[in-house]
Amino acid sequence: MYETIQYNIENGVATIELNRPDKLNAFNSIMIREMTVALKEANKDPEVRCLMITGAGRGFCSGQDLADVNEEMDLGEVLRTQYTPMVKQLRAIEKPIVAAVNGVAAGAGFSLALACDFRIATENASFVNAFIHVGLIPDAGNLYYLQNLIGYAKTAELSILGEKISSEKALELGVVTKVFPAETWREEVVKFSEYLANMPTKAIGLIKRNLKLANDLSFDDYLEKEAEGQQIAGSTRDHHEGVQAFIEKRKPVFSGK
Repeated sequence: MYETIQYNIENGVATIELNRPDKLNAFNSIMIREMTVALKEANKDPEVRCLMITGAGRGFCSGQDLADVNEEMDLGEVLRTQYTPMVKQLRAIEKPIVAAVNGVAAGAGFSLALACDFRIATENASFVNAFIHVGLIPDAGNLYYLQNLIGYAKTAELSILGEKISSEKALELGVVTKVFPAETWREEVVKFSEYLANMPTKAIGLIKRNLKLANDLSFDDYLEKEAEGQQIAGSTRDHHEGVQAFIEKRKPVFSGK
């Protein structure tokens, strides 16, 4: 079905693997389109309760494939017609999203990782806002997410100097959620994703929704949205299961409903 990605579902986790390992999984127009389709598919599939995005081979994603770029291109239109739909689709998903960063995440690959809810990196992973090295600005939502994570000063430093940082440095800055040794990383990232897949999915979606609203609304308006969200959460099966499990002193079994 797909040419540049692999897509599969197991134990409630949809894995999207970027599959151009000879190019360090660099984006071309086909991959961007296929990513957007796969994200839509995962979003609407009730069996999917967590998404994991990773890369084949030794890289996560090295950004835009520069062999696909020429001087006649309007790069603004490339963003509007290709990257923007993908990034918007990623942001619209109200399920937990894990970036399983197995190697370099550069340029738009860094942006992709930043757009996820969690970044689980191998000790050999690295991150670089490489745009400045080709005279461009960070795109695909990069500065929006990065500044929210680490603040203005560090975002400016990483973006203007364009220096590569290790996974340990990224963890120290707050870019990365967890770092694991290469030999256990795959096992740990699957365990982490499956843990999320077994949590109350609708509540996670409402948390993500309210986090986005918190940046844009007045406090009073936010409190009203909070009340609306809690009304929805309170009517879910998972809420009732959680309460019943607490009363019965057992571990809850959430269904995502």
